[in-house]
Amino acid sequence: MSKSRKYLLSALLLLSVGATPVLAEKLGLGRPALPEEVDAWDVTVLPDGKGLRPGSGDVTTGEAVFGEKCAACHGEFAEGLDAWPVLAGGQGSLKDRRPVKTIGSYWPHLSTVWDYVHRSMPFGSAQTVSVDETYAITAFLLYSNGLVEEDFVLSQDNFGEVQLPNNQGFYADDRSEAEYPLFSKEPCMKDCRGPVTVTKRAVELKVTPTDPDGKPAGTLPDITGQAPVQQKSEAAEPAAETDTASAKTPAEVPSEATAPVETASAEGMDHELVEEGKTVFKKCQACHKIGDGAKNATGPHLNGVVGRVPGTVDGYKYSKAFSKMQATGEVWDDARLAAFLENPKTFAAGTKMTFAGLKKEDERSALIAYLKSAGK
Repeated sequence: MSKSRKYLLSALLLLSVGATPVLAEKLGLGRPALPEEVDAWDVTVLPDGKGLRPGSGDVTTGEAVFGEKCAACHGEFAEGLDAWPVLAGGQGSLKDRRPVKTIGSYWPHLSTVWDYVHRSMPFGSAQTVSVDETYAITAFLLYSNGLVEEDFVLSQDNFGEVQLPNNQGFYADDRSEAEYPLFSKEPCMKDCRGPVTVTKRAVELKVTPTDPDGKPAGTLPDITGQAPVQQKSEAAEPAAETDTASAKTPAEVPSEATAPVETASAEGMDHELVEEGKTVFKKCQACHKIGDGAKNATGPHLNGVVGRVPGTVDGYKYSKAFSKMQATGEVWDDARLAAFLENPKTFAAGTKMTFAGLKKEDERSALIAYLKSAGK
Protein backbone atom coordinates (compact mmCIF):
# COMPACT_ATOMS: atom_id res chain seq x y z
CA MET A 1 0.00 0.00 0.00
CA SER A 2 1.29 3.48 -0.88
CA LYS A 3 2.16 5.95 1.90
CA SER A 4 -0.48 8.43 0.73
CA ARG A 5 -3.15 5.79 0.78
CA LYS A 6 -2.19 4.64 4.28
CA TYR A 7 -2.20 8.21 5.50
CA LEU A 8 -5.68 8.78 4.08
CA LEU A 9 -7.05 5.66 5.73
CA SER A 10 -5.39 6.59 9.02
CA ALA A 11 -6.97 10.04 8.88
CA LEU A 12 -10.40 8.53 8.26
CA LEU A 13 -9.99 6.23 11.22
CA LEU A 14 -8.95 9.10 13.46
CA LEU A 15 -12.03 11.00 12.39
CA SER A 16 -14.14 7.96 13.28
CA VAL A 17 -12.86 8.07 16.86
CA GLY A 18 -13.45 11.81 17.16
CA ALA A 19 -10.21 13.60 16.37
CA THR A 20 -7.90 14.65 13.58
CA PRO A 21 -4.14 14.21 14.24
CA VAL A 22 -3.87 17.89 15.25
CA LEU A 23 -6.82 17.72 17.65
CA ALA A 24 -5.58 14.43 19.06
CA GLU A 25 -2.31 16.09 19.98
CA LYS A 26 -3.79 19.35 21.36
CA LEU A 27 -6.89 18.06 23.09
CA GLY A 28 -5.97 14.49 23.88
CA LEU A 29 -8.81 13.11 21.76
CA GLY A 30 -8.58 9.91 19.76
CA ARG A 31 -5.48 7.87 19.01
CA PRO A 32 -3.42 6.85 15.99
CA ALA A 33 -4.99 4.03 13.96
CA LEU A 34 -3.44 0.63 14.44
CA PRO A 35 -1.98 -1.12 11.36
CA GLU A 36 -4.63 -3.85 11.57
CA GLU A 37 -7.38 -1.20 11.65
CA VAL A 38 -5.98 0.43 8.54
CA ASP A 39 -5.87 -2.98 6.83
CA ALA A 40 -9.49 -3.65 7.80
CA TRP A 41 -10.56 -0.46 6.02
CA ASP A 42 -8.37 -1.12 3.01
CA VAL A 43 -10.89 -3.32 1.16
CA THR A 44 -10.69 -1.85 -2.36
CA VAL A 45 -9.59 -4.19 -5.16
CA LEU A 46 -7.39 -2.46 -7.74
CA PRO A 47 -7.20 -3.28 -11.48
CA ASP A 48 -3.88 -5.08 -11.01
CA GLY A 49 -5.49 -7.45 -8.47
CA LYS A 50 -4.12 -5.82 -5.31
CA GLY A 51 -6.60 -6.18 -2.50
CA LEU A 52 -8.04 -9.51 -3.67
CA ARG A 53 -8.85 -12.04 -0.99
CA PRO A 54 -7.51 -15.59 -1.30
CA GLY A 55 -10.08 -17.92 -2.80
CA SER A 56 -11.50 -19.39 -6.00
CA GLY A 57 -14.74 -20.21 -7.78
CA ASP A 58 -15.80 -22.01 -10.95
CA VAL A 59 -18.46 -21.28 -13.57
CA THR A 60 -20.81 -24.09 -12.52
CA THR A 61 -20.87 -22.98 -8.88
CA GLY A 62 -21.25 -19.38 -10.01
CA GLU A 63 -24.32 -20.26 -12.07
CA ALA A 64 -25.99 -21.79 -9.01
CA VAL A 65 -25.10 -18.89 -6.71
CA PHE A 66 -26.12 -16.33 -9.35
CA GLY A 67 -29.49 -18.08 -9.75
CA GLU A 68 -30.04 -17.98 -5.99
CA LYS A 69 -28.84 -14.46 -5.18
CA CYS A 70 -28.76 -12.41 -8.41
CA ALA A 71 -31.24 -13.77 -10.99
CA ALA A 72 -34.27 -12.15 -9.34
CA CYS A 73 -33.01 -8.79 -10.62
CA HIS A 74 -30.57 -9.63 -13.41
CA GLY A 75 -32.30 -12.64 -14.98
CA GLU A 76 -31.25 -16.27 -15.12
CA PHE A 77 -28.63 -15.60 -17.79
CA ALA A 78 -27.70 -12.02 -16.86
CA GLU A 79 -30.09 -10.52 -19.41
CA GLY A 80 -31.56 -8.02 -16.93
CA LEU A 81 -35.14 -7.82 -15.74
CA ASP A 82 -37.41 -4.76 -15.75
CA ALA A 83 -35.25 -1.74 -14.85
CA TRP A 84 -32.38 -3.83 -13.46
CA PRO A 85 -29.27 -3.72 -15.65
CA VAL A 86 -28.25 -6.35 -18.18
CA LEU A 87 -24.83 -7.84 -17.40
CA ALA A 88 -24.12 -9.89 -20.54
CA GLY A 89 -24.05 -9.19 -24.27
CA GLY A 90 -23.83 -5.86 -26.07
CA GLN A 91 -20.49 -6.53 -27.75
CA GLY A 92 -20.01 -4.19 -30.70
CA SER A 93 -22.93 -1.94 -29.71
CA LEU A 94 -21.07 0.99 -28.13
CA LYS A 95 -21.28 3.03 -31.35
CA ASP A 96 -25.01 2.38 -31.76
CA ARG A 97 -27.59 5.02 -30.90
CA ARG A 98 -28.62 2.91 -27.90
CA PRO A 99 -25.50 1.04 -26.79
CA VAL A 100 -25.82 -1.94 -24.47
CA LYS A 101 -23.26 -1.37 -21.72
CA THR A 102 -22.42 -4.61 -19.96
CA ILE A 103 -19.45 -6.29 -18.32
CA GLY A 104 -18.55 -7.82 -21.67
CA SER A 105 -19.05 -4.74 -23.82
CA TYR A 106 -18.20 -1.71 -21.68
CA TRP A 107 -16.56 -2.37 -18.29
CA PRO A 108 -12.76 -1.94 -18.44
CA HIS A 109 -11.56 -3.88 -15.38
CA LEU A 110 -12.55 -7.24 -13.88
CA SER A 111 -11.56 -5.92 -10.45
CA THR A 112 -14.61 -3.64 -10.53
CA VAL A 113 -16.88 -6.66 -11.03
CA TRP A 114 -15.35 -8.61 -8.14
CA ASP A 115 -15.23 -5.64 -5.77
CA TYR A 116 -18.77 -4.47 -6.50
CA VAL A 117 -20.29 -7.94 -6.11
CA HIS A 118 -18.37 -8.61 -2.90
CA ARG A 119 -19.16 -5.31 -1.18
CA SER A 120 -22.51 -4.19 -2.57
CA MET A 121 -24.52 -7.19 -3.79
CA PRO A 122 -27.10 -8.58 -3.61
CA PHE A 123 -29.31 -5.52 -3.40
CA GLY A 124 -30.71 -5.21 0.09
CA SER A 125 -28.37 -7.86 1.49
CA ALA A 126 -24.95 -6.40 0.79
CA GLN A 127 -21.83 -8.24 2.00
CA THR A 128 -23.60 -11.58 2.37
CA VAL A 129 -21.67 -13.10 -0.56
CA SER A 130 -18.57 -15.01 0.56
CA VAL A 131 -15.17 -14.63 -1.06
CA ASP A 132 -15.39 -17.95 -2.91
CA GLU A 133 -18.95 -17.17 -4.03
CA THR A 134 -17.73 -13.83 -5.37
CA TYR A 135 -15.07 -15.57 -7.45
CA ALA A 136 -17.70 -18.02 -8.71
CA ILE A 137 -20.21 -15.30 -9.66
CA THR A 138 -17.48 -13.35 -11.46
CA ALA A 139 -16.46 -16.51 -13.35
CA PHE A 140 -20.08 -17.10 -14.36
CA LEU A 141 -20.43 -13.53 -15.64
CA LEU A 142 -17.27 -13.97 -17.71
CA TYR A 143 -18.75 -17.17 -19.14
CA SER A 144 -22.11 -15.45 -19.83
CA ASN A 145 -20.23 -12.90 -21.91
CA GLY A 146 -18.40 -15.60 -23.87
CA LEU A 147 -15.00 -14.72 -22.42
CA VAL A 148 -14.12 -18.06 -20.76
CA GLU A 149 -15.01 -21.73 -21.21
CA GLU A 150 -17.50 -23.65 -19.09
CA ASP A 151 -14.77 -25.36 -17.07
CA PHE A 152 -13.04 -22.09 -16.10
CA VAL A 153 -11.98 -21.55 -12.46
CA LEU A 154 -11.20 -17.99 -11.30
CA SER A 155 -8.84 -17.34 -8.39
CA GLN A 156 -6.49 -14.65 -7.11
CA ASP A 157 -3.67 -16.44 -8.95
CA ASN A 158 -5.10 -16.12 -12.50
CA PHE A 159 -7.23 -13.01 -11.92
CA GLY A 160 -4.75 -10.68 -13.63
CA GLU A 161 -4.71 -12.84 -16.76
CA VAL A 162 -8.32 -11.98 -17.59
CA GLN A 163 -8.65 -8.83 -19.71
CA LEU A 164 -12.10 -7.44 -20.51
CA PRO A 165 -12.71 -6.56 -24.20
CA ASN A 166 -13.13 -2.82 -23.62
CA ASN A 167 -10.02 -2.48 -21.47
CA GLN A 168 -8.41 -0.08 -23.96
CA GLY A 169 -11.63 1.59 -25.07
CA PHE A 170 -11.49 4.67 -22.85
CA TYR A 171 -9.84 8.03 -23.48
CA ALA A 172 -7.11 8.98 -21.04
CA ASP A 173 -7.96 11.93 -18.83
CA ASP A 174 -5.49 14.49 -20.21
CA ARG A 175 -7.31 17.61 -19.06
CA SER A 176 -4.40 18.69 -16.88
CA GLU A 177 -2.23 18.95 -20.00
CA ALA A 178 -4.76 19.73 -22.73
CA GLU A 179 -7.28 22.02 -21.01
CA TYR A 180 -6.03 23.43 -17.72
CA PRO A 181 -3.33 25.60 -19.38
CA LEU A 182 -6.03 27.26 -21.49
CA PHE A 183 -7.76 28.53 -18.36
CA SER A 184 -4.66 29.50 -16.41
CA LYS A 185 -3.74 32.47 -18.61
CA GLU A 186 -4.72 36.07 -17.90
CA PRO A 187 -8.21 36.42 -19.36
CA CYS A 188 -8.91 38.92 -22.12
CA MET A 189 -11.49 41.48 -20.98
CA LYS A 190 -11.73 43.92 -23.91
CA ASP A 191 -11.68 43.80 -27.76
CA CYS A 192 -10.67 40.15 -27.68
CA ARG A 193 -12.01 39.01 -31.05
CA GLY A 194 -12.78 42.18 -32.94
CA PRO A 195 -16.19 43.00 -34.45
CA VAL A 196 -18.74 40.19 -34.60
CA THR A 197 -20.17 39.44 -38.04
CA VAL A 198 -22.79 36.92 -39.15
CA THR A 199 -21.25 34.59 -41.72
CA LYS A 200 -23.95 31.91 -42.04
CA ARG A 201 -27.56 31.48 -41.07
CA ALA A 202 -29.18 28.32 -39.79
CA VAL A 203 -31.46 28.10 -42.83
CA GLU A 204 -28.47 28.24 -45.15
CA LEU A 205 -26.75 25.50 -43.20
CA LYS A 206 -29.93 23.40 -43.45
CA VAL A 207 -29.98 22.59 -39.76
CA THR A 208 -33.42 24.05 -39.11
CA PRO A 209 -36.08 21.32 -38.89
CA THR A 210 -39.19 21.84 -40.98
CA ASP A 211 -42.84 20.90 -40.81
CA PRO A 212 -44.50 18.91 -43.64
CA ASP A 213 -45.49 22.22 -45.31
CA GLY A 214 -41.81 23.18 -45.64
CA LYS A 215 -41.96 25.95 -43.05
CA PRO A 216 -39.63 25.98 -40.03
CA ALA A 217 -40.85 23.57 -37.39
CA GLY A 218 -43.26 25.14 -34.93
CA THR A 219 -44.29 28.00 -37.23
CA LEU A 220 -47.52 29.58 -35.95
CA PRO A 221 -50.61 29.16 -38.16
CA ASP A 222 -51.55 31.96 -40.56
CA ILE A 223 -54.20 34.20 -38.95
CA THR A 224 -54.44 36.72 -41.81
CA GLY A 225 -57.35 34.94 -43.45
CA GLN A 226 -55.36 33.34 -46.27
CA ALA A 227 -55.98 29.71 -47.04
CA PRO A 228 -53.63 27.47 -45.09
CA VAL A 229 -51.20 25.26 -46.88
CA GLN A 230 -52.72 21.80 -47.34
CA GLN A 231 -50.71 19.30 -45.32
CA LYS A 232 -50.50 15.65 -46.13
CA SER A 233 -52.07 13.48 -43.48
CA GLU A 234 -52.29 9.79 -42.89
CA ALA A 235 -56.02 9.94 -43.50
CA ALA A 236 -55.42 11.24 -47.02
CA GLU A 237 -53.04 8.49 -48.03
CA PRO A 238 -55.65 5.79 -48.81
CA ALA A 239 -57.49 8.23 -51.08
CA ALA A 240 -54.29 8.93 -52.96
CA GLU A 241 -53.75 5.23 -53.44
CA THR A 242 -57.34 4.84 -54.67
CA ASP A 243 -56.87 7.63 -57.21
CA THR A 244 -53.70 5.99 -58.48
CA ALA A 245 -55.43 2.66 -58.80
CA SER A 246 -58.41 4.14 -60.60
CA ALA A 247 -56.10 5.57 -63.22
CA LYS A 248 -54.98 2.10 -64.25
CA THR A 249 -56.62 0.07 -66.96
CA PRO A 250 -58.91 -2.78 -65.91
CA ALA A 251 -56.23 -5.27 -66.95
CA GLU A 252 -53.77 -3.67 -64.52
CA VAL A 253 -56.08 -3.68 -61.51
CA PRO A 254 -56.39 -7.09 -59.82
CA SER A 255 -59.88 -8.14 -58.92
CA GLU A 256 -60.88 -9.00 -55.38
CA ALA A 257 -60.91 -12.65 -56.32
CA THR A 258 -57.34 -12.65 -57.63
CA ALA A 259 -55.69 -9.98 -55.40
CA PRO A 260 -52.83 -11.44 -53.33
CA VAL A 261 -53.34 -11.52 -49.60
CA GLU A 262 -50.27 -10.00 -47.91
CA THR A 263 -50.16 -12.09 -44.77
CA ALA A 264 -47.75 -14.62 -43.39
CA SER A 265 -50.30 -17.39 -44.03
CA ALA A 266 -49.96 -16.80 -47.76
CA GLU A 267 -46.44 -18.17 -47.47
CA GLY A 268 -47.50 -21.13 -45.39
CA MET A 269 -46.94 -19.39 -42.06
CA ASP A 270 -49.36 -18.59 -39.28
CA HIS A 271 -49.13 -14.81 -38.89
CA GLU A 272 -50.45 -14.85 -35.32
CA LEU A 273 -48.02 -17.61 -34.35
CA VAL A 274 -45.11 -15.61 -35.78
CA GLU A 275 -46.16 -12.56 -33.75
CA GLU A 276 -46.33 -14.68 -30.60
CA GLY A 277 -42.85 -15.96 -31.39
CA LYS A 278 -41.59 -12.41 -31.73
CA THR A 279 -42.73 -11.79 -28.16
CA VAL A 280 -41.10 -14.99 -26.92
CA PHE A 281 -37.84 -13.97 -28.64
CA LYS A 282 -37.52 -11.13 -26.11
CA LYS A 283 -36.21 -13.80 -23.74
CA CYS A 284 -33.39 -14.46 -26.23
CA GLN A 285 -32.51 -11.04 -27.62
CA ALA A 286 -30.04 -10.13 -24.85
CA CYS A 287 -27.68 -12.75 -26.31
CA HIS A 288 -28.90 -13.41 -29.86
CA LYS A 289 -29.65 -11.12 -32.82
CA ILE A 290 -31.78 -11.84 -35.87
CA GLY A 291 -32.85 -9.96 -38.99
CA ASP A 292 -31.11 -7.62 -41.42
CA GLY A 293 -27.52 -6.89 -40.40
CA ALA A 294 -27.64 -9.20 -37.37
CA LYS A 295 -24.21 -9.89 -35.86
CA ASN A 296 -22.83 -12.25 -33.28
CA ALA A 297 -23.26 -11.11 -29.68
CA THR A 298 -22.97 -13.23 -26.54
CA GLY A 299 -24.49 -15.95 -28.71
CA PRO A 300 -24.31 -16.39 -32.50
CA HIS A 301 -26.74 -14.58 -34.78
CA LEU A 302 -29.79 -16.67 -35.71
CA ASN A 303 -30.27 -15.74 -39.36
CA GLY A 304 -30.84 -18.94 -41.30
CA VAL A 305 -30.64 -21.10 -38.18
CA VAL A 306 -33.40 -23.46 -39.43
CA GLY A 307 -31.69 -25.88 -41.79
CA ARG A 308 -28.18 -24.92 -40.66
CA VAL A 309 -25.60 -27.29 -39.19
CA PRO A 310 -25.05 -26.41 -35.49
CA GLY A 311 -21.83 -24.63 -34.66
CA THR A 312 -21.15 -23.19 -38.13
CA VAL A 313 -21.65 -19.41 -37.80
CA ASP A 314 -18.49 -17.64 -38.92
CA GLY A 315 -16.60 -15.67 -36.28
CA TYR A 316 -18.31 -17.21 -33.25
CA LYS A 317 -16.40 -19.36 -30.74
CA TYR A 318 -18.61 -22.30 -29.85
CA SER A 319 -18.45 -24.58 -26.83
CA LYS A 320 -17.12 -28.12 -27.15
CA ALA A 321 -20.69 -29.41 -27.13
CA PHE A 322 -21.52 -27.62 -30.38
CA SER A 323 -18.23 -28.60 -31.96
CA LYS A 324 -19.28 -32.22 -31.48
CA MET A 325 -22.71 -31.53 -32.97
CA GLN A 326 -21.09 -29.85 -35.96
CA ALA A 327 -19.10 -32.99 -36.70
CA THR A 328 -22.30 -35.06 -37.13
CA GLY A 329 -23.53 -32.83 -39.96
CA GLU A 330 -27.13 -32.93 -38.74
CA VAL A 331 -29.06 -29.68 -39.21
CA TRP A 332 -31.43 -27.69 -37.03
CA ASP A 333 -34.95 -28.81 -37.90
CA ASP A 334 -38.17 -28.19 -35.98
CA ALA A 335 -37.77 -31.29 -33.80
CA ARG A 336 -34.13 -30.64 -32.87
CA LEU A 337 -34.81 -26.96 -32.18
CA ALA A 338 -37.80 -27.82 -30.00
CA ALA A 339 -35.75 -30.31 -27.96
CA PHE A 340 -32.90 -27.82 -27.53
CA LEU A 341 -35.20 -24.95 -26.56
CA GLU A 342 -37.00 -27.11 -23.99
CA ASN A 343 -33.79 -27.97 -22.11
CA PRO A 344 -30.54 -26.66 -23.65
CA LYS A 345 -28.24 -28.26 -21.06
CA THR A 346 -29.78 -31.71 -21.52
CA PHE A 347 -29.79 -31.55 -25.31
CA ALA A 348 -26.21 -30.20 -25.57
CA ALA A 349 -24.34 -30.99 -22.37
CA GLY A 350 -21.64 -28.37 -21.81
CA THR A 351 -23.28 -25.63 -23.88
CA LYS A 352 -22.31 -22.06 -23.01
CA MET A 353 -25.98 -21.06 -23.18
CA THR A 354 -27.17 -20.59 -19.59
CA PHE A 355 -30.86 -20.18 -20.45
CA ALA A 356 -33.01 -22.67 -18.53
CA GLY A 357 -35.25 -23.35 -21.53
CA LEU A 358 -38.85 -22.86 -22.67
CA LYS A 359 -41.04 -25.35 -20.83
CA LYS A 360 -44.27 -24.54 -22.70
CA GLU A 361 -44.74 -26.27 -26.04
CA ASP A 362 -46.73 -23.38 -27.51
CA GLU A 363 -43.86 -20.96 -26.76
CA ARG A 364 -41.37 -23.27 -28.47
CA SER A 365 -43.58 -23.60 -31.54
CA ALA A 366 -44.12 -19.85 -31.74
CA LEU A 367 -40.41 -19.10 -31.39
CA ILE A 368 -39.48 -21.57 -34.14
CA ALA A 369 -42.09 -19.98 -36.44
CA TYR A 370 -40.58 -16.57 -35.76
CA LEU A 371 -37.03 -17.83 -36.40
CA LYS A 372 -38.18 -19.13 -39.78
CA SER A 373 -39.86 -15.85 -40.73
CA ALA A 374 -37.31 -13.33 -39.44
CA GLY A 375 -34.03 -15.05 -40.05
CA LYS A 376 -34.10 -15.68 -43.79
